[in-house]
Amino acid sequence: MSIRPATPADVPAILQLIIDLAVYEREPDAVKATVTGLTESLFGAAPTVEAIVAEHDGAVAGMALFFTNYSTWSGKNGLYLEDLYVTPEARGSGLGKALLQRLAAIAVERGYARVEWSVLDWNAPAIGFYRSIGAVPKDEWTVYRLDGDALARLGGDALARPGDDTLAALGTTPA
Repeated sequence: MSIRPATPADVPAILQLIIDLAVYEREPDAVKATVTGLTESLFGAAPTVEAIVAEHDGAVAGMALFFTNYSTWSGKNGLYLEDLYVTPEARGSGLGKALLQRLAAIAVERGYARVEWSVLDWNAPAIGFYRSIGAVPKDEWTVYRLDGDALARLGGDALARPGDDTLAALGTTPA
């Protein structure tokens, strides 16, 4: 077993793990990611995510995909774990814990305040595992998401506002 930073050669395996995770989470058709897009996000000119992989018996058998977030209350960055997945065949071998330990070590090395993630409320095995390593649920918080038509509508309204130079000030231009 080994944990290491992902390389461009790992992207097809990472994408397959993402697909396998979507199947496990009962969303088999939800993955729109591609090898090209994931490669750009991980290793392009301006990477927006990072990944570590776990190898078991010479093959990638797990991964953690994460990105930097920020806490205004602590005044420090943190890591947001977007996906953690270990293949069914490698579960129970310590890969999941090793991935989270490495992620925690990255946060500590960088001086970050926390690592956080979401878990589906029906995923009892994951919840039990997370509690066993000392993670605590933030039950008072509810996750909200803006995507699809609602995102386009709200973002489009802002783009149409005359005299609003926020996007230009942020170095962003409409697609």
